[in-house]
Amino acid sequence: MSYLTFDTSSLDDISGQVDETLKVLEQHLGTSICAIHLFGSAVDGGLKPLSDIDLLVTINAPLTESTKAAVMSTLLSVSAYPGADAVYRALEVTVLLYDDVVPWKYPTMRQMQFGEWLREEISAGVFEPAMVDNDLAILLTKVRQHSIALYGPAAQDFFDEVPVIDLHNSLLETLTLWATEADWEGDERNIILALVRIWYTAVTGDIASKEAAANWALQRLPSQHHNIVAAARDDYLGLVAIDVAAYPQERAELLDYIRASVTRKLVSSSQAKLLV
Repeated sequence: MSYLTFDTSSLDDISGQVDETLKVLEQHLGTSICAIHLFGSAVDGGLKPLSDIDLLVTINAPLTESTKAAVMSTLLSVSAYPGADAVYRALEVTVLLYDDVVPWKYPTMRQMQFGEWLREEISAGVFEPAMVDNDLAILLTKVRQHSIALYGPAAQDFFDEVPVIDLHNSLLETLTLWATEADWEGDERNIILALVRIWYTAVTGDIASKEAAANWALQRLPSQHHNIVAAARDDYLGLVAIDVAAYPQERAELLDYIRASVTRKLVSSSQAKLLV
């Protein structure tokens, strides 16, 4: 029995997979769903061959462990590793509790996050607990700027604006996530592209697609970092398959450069505001 009415009229190639995903969410979350927003490449820059489908789900009651396990396990059936399936793209589904994010507070909690990088753990019955997620300041800024409401109000009306200071803190905190090679494992290309997007946001205050941020960065990076960023971009676009996992030193050097650049930019911006 359907309780909710979803609006997927603006979707084309991914409408079938999105419809299946929404049915899974409704099956397990039911009327606790307050809103579902589609964001990311599907609405900002266009889907590329290896793009995933990003969904933000907001609910009005905390997830129980049994419900989380059911949602995560069932989502495996409507998602696939990027480029591995002719029908399904990779899903990335983040679930938030409304009271955790409205009114806005930093840092805040996420109830659940599903992604293909967790497939092995989910298949083995291992599920992440609800946790503080500093990246949500970036995610909600992105969703408020560019998203489609598949259910519920538009994001600009539903979520509070994220203060700039919280966005900056989120950028800096996110740059601490990839301290060891194990932190990169299995997601090297996307982390490289995340780095250039963080740099872009720190400098411009806006949020760009992976391709746009990579192109922007290539015009500003020292030449020694060009190959690794271009390789990640071209692999993401399906132009050439390059295993950026095979270049740990180049990735570490890029991280160091962007971390230093972002830190200098945001610290100088904070100091300038204090002088006004």
